[in-house]
Amino acid sequence: MAATFLSDHYGAPVMLFALLLGMAFHFLSEDSACAIGVDFAAKALLRFGVGLLGLRLGLAEVMSLGFTPVIAIVGLVLATFACGVVMARIFGRRTAFGMLAGGAVAICGASAALAITSVLPPHKDREQDTLFVVIGVTALSTIAMIAYPILFQSLGLSDIESGFLVGATIHDVAQVVGAGYSISDEAGVFATYVKILRVALLPVVMLFVMFSFRGAQQQSVGVPWFLMMFAGCAVLANLEVLPSAVLAFLNELSRWCLVIAIAALGVKTSLAKVVKVKPSYSIILVVETVFLLGAALAFVLLFGI
Repeated sequence: MAATFLSDHYGAPVMLFALLLGMAFHFLSEDSACAIGVDFAAKALLRFGVGLLGLRLGLAEVMSLGFTPVIAIVGLVLATFACGVVMARIFGRRTAFGMLAGGAVAICGASAALAITSVLPPHKDREQDTLFVVIGVTALSTIAMIAYPILFQSLGLSDIESGFLVGATIHDVAQVVGAGYSISDEAGVFATYVKILRVALLPVVMLFVMFSFRGAQQQSVGVPWFLMMFAGCAVLANLEVLPSAVLAFLNELSRWCLVIAIAALGVKTSLAKVVKVKPSYSIILVVETVFLLGAALAFVLLFGI
């Protein structure tokens, strides 16, 4: 509510205010009485809010863009995943770590890291590697959420182009939503659509990782429920069967879920933990992030959206 008030009165993005205000209350994430609620808001509410965003997606507009965004996302994900493996080899890390880091940056940040580590073969350093990757990609996502919209707008890109770049380059779903909507509603919806395309590739990457190692852990590989919800809501909205009052209510509910989720994400963000990430881990994640940003920017500038 405070973030919405400040946004209404000072014109800055509500998501940015929510993030910064949340970070000021980081100590609450370590309080057992609050931790469960903060975690619920940052994960479950976020995914529910993202699912409802499908109600704002115009399928006619998406179809008018053709398959260009889909092809681009597949190429960017594969290239970034490969970059992670190469960088791990350069810095003397294991191939498994390269896949873990590459998948986290290429697809959906911390969520992808946890999913990929679940199918990697057991190793004594696996838990520590996963922790550092999660901390690293979360920190980079938070920085990107603030910096990328400024960068894209300074380059004179349209809302659609900026939305594509936000969805294609920022690691975590929450920060994609925050960055997209800090540009405009149109950029926010399109950024979410592009991010959903990346998330849809997670089961494919998990299967590839699973079959790349002997002794890999056999886990069920499924499609995230919020992805299915997003697609279902998009179809429902475009069939125009929902009364306008119901649609308006659900859109407002989605907005509040996302603002609350971004605030909770801020509460969970510890700047102190960022400095504890090992230098080689940091360099690998930063290089992958810059590689993904550079490749996506080059694609948009050369081919457009």
